[in-house]
Amino acid sequence: MQMGREQWIDWAKRLRQLGLQGITAWLLDFAAPLRLLGAQMLYFSQPFWGGKSLSALAHLLEDDGEARAFAAFLQEEVEP
Repeated sequence: MQMGREQWIDWAKRLRQLGLQGITAWLLDFAAPLRLLGAQMLYFSQPFWGGKSLSALAHLLEDDGEARAFAAFLQEEVEP
């Protein structure tokens, strides 16, 4: 399993609970410049917030392939 993918299920559950899985998948697919900015902000805040999950999220936002794969994963989770 690649870096951070073990957390995808937890993230997807939380996004589903909040009703944000659709918009998150859309943003991951179409907001690449914002993803890079978000990743840099997460890397910058790591000393304050810390945690493996934050690092995994920053990596996901930074890596185009990972972001698209997670967006597809979210869309699969939405489909019955």
